[in-house]
Amino acid sequence: MRNETVRTDITVIGGGLAGVCAAIAAARLGQTVALVQNRPVLGGNSSSEVRVWVCGATAHGTHRYARETGIMGELFVENQYRNPDGNPYMWDLVVLEAVKAEANIRLFLNTDVHEVEADGDELNRTIRSVTGWMMGSERRLRFESQVYLDCTGDGLVGFMAGAKYRIGREARHEYNEEWAPETADDITLGSTLLFYTKDVGHPVCYVPPSFAKDITQTTIPVKRVIRSGDSGCHYWWIEWGGELDTVHDNERIRDELWAVIYGIWDYIKNSGKFDSANMTLEWVGALPGKREYRRFIGDYVLNQNDILAQREFEDGVAFGGWSIDLHPPQGMYSTESGSKHLHADGIYHVPFRSLYSVNVNNMLMAGRDISASHVAFGTTRVMATCAVIGEAAGTGAALCAAKGVTPRELYASHNDELRQTLLRQDASIIGLRNADSLDLARQASTSASSTLVRLGVESHGDERCPLARDVALLFPVEPRLDGLELLLDADAATTIEVELWDTGRKENYLPHKLVASSTASVQPGRGQWVRFDLAWTPDEPQNAFVIVKANVSVQLYHANEPLTGVLIFFNSLEPHTPSNLENHGHGQPVIQWRMQRKTRQPFCFRAHGDTSAYAPDKVRDGYRRPYGGPQQWMSEPAPAGQEQWLQLDWGRTTRIAELHLIFNDDVNEDLINLHHHRTPFVTMPELVRDYRIEAWTGGQWQTLERITDNRKRNRVHRLSEPVSSERVRVVVEATNGSRYAEIVEVRVYGE
Repeated sequence: MRNETVRTDITVIGGGLAGVCAAIAAARLGQTVALVQNRPVLGGNSSSEVRVWVCGATAHGTHRYARETGIMGELFVENQYRNPDGNPYMWDLVVLEAVKAEANIRLFLNTDVHEVEADGDELNRTIRSVTGWMMGSERRLRFESQVYLDCTGDGLVGFMAGAKYRIGREARHEYNEEWAPETADDITLGSTLLFYTKDVGHPVCYVPPSFAKDITQTTIPVKRVIRSGDSGCHYWWIEWGGELDTVHDNERIRDELWAVIYGIWDYIKNSGKFDSANMTLEWVGALPGKREYRRFIGDYVLNQNDILAQREFEDGVAFGGWSIDLHPPQGMYSTESGSKHLHADGIYHVPFRSLYSVNVNNMLMAGRDISASHVAFGTTRVMATCAVIGEAAGTGAALCAAKGVTPRELYASHNDELRQTLLRQDASIIGLRNADSLDLARQASTSASSTLVRLGVESHGDERCPLARDVALLFPVEPRLDGLELLLDADAATTIEVELWDTGRKENYLPHKLVASSTASVQPGRGQWVRFDLAWTPDEPQNAFVIVKANVSVQLYHANEPLTGVLIFFNSLEPHTPSNLENHGHGQPVIQWRMQRKTRQPFCFRAHGDTSAYAPDKVRDGYRRPYGGPQQWMSEPAPAGQEQWLQLDWGRTTRIAELHLIFNDDVNEDLINLHHHRTPFVTMPELVRDYRIEAWTGGQWQTLERITDNRKRNRVHRLSEPVSSERVRVVVEATNGSRYAEIVEVRVYGE
């Protein structure tokens, strides 16, 4: 046996997506990091060992412009390109390569931390080291750092360090949470095993093992959805153990889950109720995917009311958007729906004070063990949200290590720096503006080769939408709307009614307050442009939510291309999933107004009045994401091969050493790491593909950098030699499919 000591600035324990993003974030800020994982692969519940889909704020398309950016966004977009079929082993490689790309990270796989050295009294403890055993290598590793991150999920490190924590459900009165029980208890969400099936093209028999459960003697066939073609996360409801101890009873829970999986497959193969003769059981998980155990107590405990009110925090460092998603304690044996969901009207914010321990002064946490009530944890627990929380915690840890301060001191004295650092790294924050005094772009004027000023989509095919129900169109209004036209067919003479609503909060995409309404009379005919006298001059730029009321005599035309900033909605109270599987409370607005996978096919429309929503100055207005509008520059549509450019001009000689570019990767597009769905493209069409960075020197444009085949949103260019110039420009040579050149942000830094 070999004894070793590993000294780094930061130690991250847990290699799930929270730990991975925490480690990468800290490493990119110049800190040395030990990333310690007790499994042979990274990714936690998303890895090939467990195979859970990475869900996040989009909530499978429920929320708009909500996909995560930052490190999690990079992983999503890279996986879309390299792994469009959702192979779990390819996803493992995407995550592993992201870690290996960082020179400041030392990765320790197969290393199970089981000892923690900490001192101090109950209210003020300090971790001195953590020690783990590397399986298969007979290496005992002691990790010594200034700062530690518990990203273990179960919260083992913090527990051994004496950090305060909770297990189970708080009583309703503690945080005045409607969904909390009257009395506190130890009940948690259960664990799940998944399985994969395959059609092999010839008959396959199946003899169940002796321990397989006869599920016909349970409520499962009646209360859950079983289909022969489903596998993987379609069977997320194979869940059990919420009434047990999900850690200490882990083996018992695994055995019960195995018994049910093999029993379900016996039911599918041998009951005669399914077309499954040629199907075989390809893979069965052996590692239960845990949902819940310890939740540490921080300086703030996020709760249900914060989620639903979308409370803004002065120390907001991340966002989420998954519903509050709670499951019955009995799991798969419950006669209730497999899950119940409570949705906010849009994304919610996560404060930094929920990411560090209230009593261990050098410990942060990320993942499902953050400081949240059981009810709030019902949404923060999903992996893409855990990942963006991980990036925030890792960034906080890096600043703590660099400054020699505790996380609490960082919040008290360096909160603005923390948030601006996260924003500069393209982390998942909505509604925060760039206030970086070192960013020279904020002092420049902007211009462009062309700018989209007429808002509308006219190109279409033959696909039309019957107005059997209310539908809606969302688009930016800046500075005003002077009227609206829609392209439609009318089967008979009729009157069409439209309503214009605002959306309330700028991060929301739902009707909030009625602003205006209009009607138009039409005669029978095809392909009619019909004008509605809708006029609106809002006090500040924001989105309009225009509802077209149901009319059985009318069909609207779907456009055959999308337009950034424009969304489409369908009003429906019908459940989109079986109610015995998921109970979404269908009166909730984000469930009522859905995009139904038509987001890239808006209705054909023309908005009257020039718009400045896509002006060149948007690249320096401080926003990196849609917020009350698209918040980006967009050119006019141009044929392939025609270059477009965006220019920054200081009017004086400026020393330039580094440029940061954010391209539009359509954060409204719902991406997934495994096989939930596949996009029709492997690179976002809106992303700029080929571009040059040029500086005006010696009376001509000098090329500083030229990039081809880009598929990334965030590009940082550090020039080999700084240049002095009055102006620079980004020349877009080609996109990945869009007719528009689109740039979200440009930052410029000197030496």
